[in-house]
Formats: sequence, C-alpha cells, structure tokens
Amino acid sequence: MKLFSLNNQVVKSITSKDFKLEKDIQNLVEKNLEEFFHLQFVSSELIIKNFRIDTLGFNRENKSFVIIEYKKERNYSVIDQGYTYLSLMLNNKSDFILEFNEKNNGSLKRDDVDWTQSKVVFISPQFTEYQKHSVNFKDVPFELWEIKMYENNTIGLIQHKTTSSESISTISSDSGNVISQVSKEVKIYDEEYHLTRSKSRPEWVNELYFSLKDRILNLGEVEIQYRGNYISFRRKRPFIDVIFWNKGLVLMLNLKKGTLNDTNSLTKDISGVGHWGNGDYQITMDNKTDLDYVMFLINQSYKYQENE
Repeated sequence: MKLFSLNNQVVKSITSKDFKLEKDIQNLVEKNLEEFFHLQFVSSELIIKNFRIDTLGFNRENKSFVIIEYKKERNYSVIDQGYTYLSLMLNNKSDFILEFNEKNNGSLKRDDVDWTQSKVVFISPQFTEYQKHSVNFKDVPFELWEIKMYENNTIGLIQHKTTSSESISTISSDSGNVISQVSKEVKIYDEEYHLTRSKSRPEWVNELYFSLKDRILNLGEVEIQYRGNYISFRRKRPFIDVIFWNKGLVLMLNLKKGTLNDTNSLTKDISGVGHWGNGDYQITMDNKTDLDYVMFLINQSYKYQENE
C-alpha cells in the first residue's frame, strides 16, 4: 500500500520506517490494544508450562481469550506455533482464568469464557508468501496482520484474509495430532455458517439478509464480524447485530434506552433483559417490514459510533 500526503493538491510519497526491535512492536500494540483490535489487555510475557506468550488479550464481546505473537524474523511456521499455543490454552484453562482475575481484579469463571472463539493473532512487519499460504484455510483460528510505521507517525495495519474454501482438516486427518484436537473445540464462524445453519429456514430470509447487508455496507466504514449466534456490523464498536431465525431477522441496535428516535414504534425495549448481541433495542424483520425505515433506525446507531 502506498501512502501520500496532500498539500495544495500536490502529493508527496510517505516512506515507511523500520521497527528497530520486536519489542517496539509489542509495546506499541499493548498500549493501543483496544483501538487496534477491540481487545482488553490482560498480560505481557505470560509464562505457562515453559511457553512464553507475548501478549494475552480478552475479547469482551464474545468472552474469549486472544493470544498475540510478534515476529520480525521470517523463518518460522505460524501453523506449528499457532496450534501449539491454542492447545496450551485449552489444556490449561484455569491458568488463563487466574491470570485474567489477578490482573483485572475480576471474578471470571471457566464457564464464562467461550473457548470455541479462542484465537491467535500474529503481527509482523512482513510475512513470507509461504507463511501466508500456510494459513489459507477457511477454518484456521489465526489472523495475520502486517504492521507498518511511516515517517509522519502514521501506523498501518493490514490483515491477510483467507481466500480458500478448503478446510484444514484435509491435511490433518490424524485425530491424534494437535490440529485435530484443537479443531474439535475451536470453531470458526462465517457467513455461510449463518446462512445454512437451519435447514427449514425459507429462502426469503437469506435474501432479506443480503438486501439489508448491502444497505448497511453503503453507510460507509463498516467491518463485519461473525459470532456464534449472530453477525455483527461495527464501526468503532458494533452498531447493529443480526440474528437469523426461521420467520425473519432479529436486529439488535447498539443504543442505550431513550436515545433512539423511533416514531413508528418498530423497536422493542430489551434493556435489563438478557439477550444475544449489543444494545437496548430489538427489531423483528420479515419480508413485509419497511427496509427504508429500518435503515433510518440503523443509521442512528451508526452515527452514534462516530462520536464515540
């Protein structure tokens, strides 16, 4: 990616700068973990069973731990290291719970954590083509992020996303190996999972979702994240969560009670009630719901994130 500064309609190339040490990358990410990855910082240089974890984070939205590893060297296998660390986590859950509670004065319990959403994030100034290809499977619980620093104090983060529909299980058929063991517990959710989860759902529900999705993406800066029970559309934070059911879609607007202008009274107040997704307002959609009015409501949540 090329970056340019603009001054009076004249552009000037912005050159990148090298990180001197791997530790420089780690310090930068740990101090900005919430802004970079929407994660709560838990611990640095955590030692468990003679393994050292660079950074441990916690995803408050889906209640899962995220291991972050930093690499300036290019001669290592992300597959081997990633599955080793996930196996370490799943076999030593109490140690991760203890670390979280000690560092955050918390009372997190084992059953509070969604271990199926455990993940390893690798961060490096550059990955080799071999490293990128080695994780090119639809169900690998890793993320590869390249981090760049530029001369004008700009930081760039670029994620390498999978383009394959092949499963990692095709190369790990041995049920006794670490990949197979981890894959039994850690799950990767995607759009296909939600679209095909119910065999009895009428096709118009999925068509309604695609129409809604297109309208949401046209709002501007939107990131999609797939959870076990819903699909989350977010800006800085989630602004709308979409749940599939056989009679339509259920939407969760991430706004506090009393902050939504709903003149048609389409939403339901779910404040104080346990539910999937984020926010105090729920919309139930079918193929007769006014999509324009739904977008009027969603846009309020989207704009609210602008001021966060």
